[in-house]
Amino acid sequence: MRARIRAGDRQAFAAMYEEYARTVYNHALRLTGDWSAAEEVMSETFLAAWRTRATVEPDGGSLRPWLLGIATHKAHNVNRGLRRRLAFLAGRPAPPPVADFADETAGRIDDARRLAAVHGALSRLRRQDREVLTLCVWSGLDYAQTAEALGVPVGTVRSRLSRARARLGRLSEENQEPRAARGAVESEAAFAALPLQEEAR
Repeated sequence: MRARIRAGDRQAFAAMYEEYARTVYNHALRLTGDWSAAEEVMSETFLAAWRTRATVEPDGGSLRPWLLGIATHKAHNVNRGLRRRLAFLAGRPAPPPVADFADETAGRIDDARRLAAVHGALSRLRRQDREVLTLCVWSGLDYAQTAEALGVPVGTVRSRLSRARARLGRLSEENQEPRAARGAVESEAAFAALPLQEEAR
């Protein structure tokens, strides 16, 4: 597959897209917290992958670390652009209110609330720690694959992941609300840390 991708085999590239598009999208969604931004990142990732296909090492395993490394960089650019746009819009008059379509989008709103809770907690981490966390925990890369995706040593991946876990743990303790019902998520940080807790079992 690597050799075919390097050679510009369109069928191989289409097969790679079919296999990894959802993985790239999910990773982008965790980093951006926005569906439309995640779609943009996914498109930009595969466009960049096609343009830089000659850089793929001929030997190796899954192409997922390569793709997620590109996606991580693209998500960072999207987030940076969003911050600039928000800063610009902050000085503009507020738009008029729009009609409430909550009845039609109840499911999406609930999903958005949960995603916002996770993204809110993750946004309080350093960018480098957040990227390692999403790659290792949610995208399922091991330390070596994450190091490949980000272009850093394995030891750096370990230290960043440890720091991210510790930070989420502290956020969870700081933001505890009154005791929730059994099984309920008690804070944004606790919700974001759930996959970590499951991984540790």
